[in-house]
Amino acid sequence: MTKICVFAGTTEGRKLVEFLSSQPVAVTACVATEYGETLLTPSENLTVSAHRLTEKEMERMLREEAFDLVVDATHPYAAVVTENIAAACAAAGIQYLRLLREGNAVPEGAVYVPDISHAVAFLNGTEGNILLTTGSKELSLYTKIEDFPRRAYARVLPMDASLASCQAAGLAPAHIIAMQGPFSKELNVALLRAVHARYLVTKEGGATGGFAEKAAAAEEAGATLVVVGRPPQRAGLPFPDTVALLCQRYDLVRRPQVTVVGIGPGSAGAITKEVCETIENADCLIGAKRMLAAAARPGQAAYEAIAPEAIAECIGSHPEHQHFAVVMSGDVGFFSGAKKLLPLLKDCQVKILPGISSLAYLCARLGTSYEDVVTVSAHGRVLAVAPILRANRRVFALVGGENGAAELCRKLVEAGMGDVSVAIGERLSYPDEKITTGKAFELAEMSFSSLSAVLLENEEILHAPTPGLPDAAFIRGGGETCVVPMTKSEVRAVCLSKLRLPDDAVCWDIGAGTGSVAIEMALQASRGHVYAVECRDDALALLQENRRRFGAENLTVISGFAPAACDPLPPPTHAFIGGSSGNMEEILRLLLEKNPRVRIVATAVSLESISELSNGLKEFNFTDAEVVSLTVARDRKSGNYHLMQGQNPIYIFTMQAGA
Repeated sequence: MTKICVFAGTTEGRKLVEFLSSQPVAVTACVATEYGETLLTPSENLTVSAHRLTEKEMERMLREEAFDLVVDATHPYAAVVTENIAAACAAAGIQYLRLLREGNAVPEGAVYVPDISHAVAFLNGTEGNILLTTGSKELSLYTKIEDFPRRAYARVLPMDASLASCQAAGLAPAHIIAMQGPFSKELNVALLRAVHARYLVTKEGGATGGFAEKAAAAEEAGATLVVVGRPPQRAGLPFPDTVALLCQRYDLVRRPQVTVVGIGPGSAGAITKEVCETIENADCLIGAKRMLAAAARPGQAAYEAIAPEAIAECIGSHPEHQHFAVVMSGDVGFFSGAKKLLPLLKDCQVKILPGISSLAYLCARLGTSYEDVVTVSAHGRVLAVAPILRANRRVFALVGGENGAAELCRKLVEAGMGDVSVAIGERLSYPDEKITTGKAFELAEMSFSSLSAVLLENEEILHAPTPGLPDAAFIRGGGETCVVPMTKSEVRAVCLSKLRLPDDAVCWDIGAGTGSVAIEMALQASRGHVYAVECRDDALALLQENRRRFGAENLTVISGFAPAACDPLPPPTHAFIGGSSGNMEEILRLLLEKNPRVRIVATAVSLESISELSNGLKEFNFTDAEVVSLTVARDRKSGNYHLMQGQNPIYIFTMQAGA
């Protein structure tokens, strides 16, 4: 088994040890203290050496263990240790690799000095308190600052050795801040103000050393940032290149840990404790700009990405990070990008943490339950809410775009549903959160935030859940003598029953006439879409009128002859053929080409149409087919009596292609 030794005195070193611990290699981690050992996650293939080693002790250990590689991941300011490791490797004949910590640009207004002696010289020419954040090992060098015990405050690790160094430097307990990082900008600001520091002294420790948080805190607190430069560095590789080299050389496989988290409606206060802890411990955050603004810690690596493919690519292109948190709004299981993202993360260790959905949040604010609410979303799609609301008493809608909530209300008004009760929650969980209630017609002309969620309540379901609306529900334009054909209620009910439409069906109605079948298709397939194909101008006008009357936004009227007019349409899951203009064979062929599993229902009254459909059953290889002859008689009044009057017999062909 490959044996690798890592001198892990930095965050990068610990991350590398964690990565190697998950690989088929034997890894030894060398840290200077027992405290350093506690920061490493135990593993069966991990051995920890927790004490300081001299150059000779290093050489002896390397010879005895016969490592294949030694990675020097010590602090960039630990120049002596680095030289000792390199010398020990050379003496033991073991390959040495330096892992470099990437630096930060020194901000404008900061004072840059090459070493501590220059820092002391600069500070001797100033007045005011000083917060030292450079550690305890070299604290004695700062004692040359004039009036050091009074002016200086030292932030060090909470260890006996650190406290002893502070006492040896002459610092009183009130001037010793013993804390373990990481430190946020806010905490740094609080410490600077607590000790009334006018100067903050730091090493150029890079992102993992909290440099950005210190710089931002100094600016906010009005303190001058004093940056002690790095000593000359040995040639080496940054973390991503180090991991890539190890993977290539030893056939290692990187499996990053990815936690997909829901952060609730948007504000930091609406994030659950478990999600907060996950975000806090993540090496890197990925998400939309608004999500990152709510969740990211100052200085934390964060990349803006929204599309699932972009998120997966970001994870794959940043091997320097092992723990990713993908932050998503609301709950990851509620109209979230997690559904499409998860299949792209097969090479990762994935965990999912839920958040508070906007549905749960809005209903809580309204003091109502939501177990009977039907949910829909208009984000990135056209939402036909009227057909859904006709069949359900309560509907929750996520709306997108500028003033999408008002647009939804306007569509309800156009569909004759202006009296529907509406509650619109804007910028839920934010300080400027606002909830507006009223009728759809009252809210249609108002303005609302693009971050809005809507709860709709319909006092009365406007159509029966079973097919077969009364013929009088449809506009026919010329009364009973109208020549525009319409499939009558009883026949329509049987045809729709034979179609077996799911709510997300994509339907074609060929020879749609007045649109009675297309309208009922649209009502049943409330989450799908219907394309009504008709060639007659008078019928097209009636189709549009009936579409508006029922608010069937998920119905598109297509003018033209089938099958040519159908060619650009998306593949149908279901099709109804009410008229073919003599092109039945071509229509059936196109349907099967578009979808080899399509379900077709067709009606025939004339002998010619019956013949065309019968030939179609022979021509095409349907897996299941049936023909029903349906005769309907309706009552009519004749004097004091009611007599039954027979309608034309109709043949209903049902054809299922594929399984």
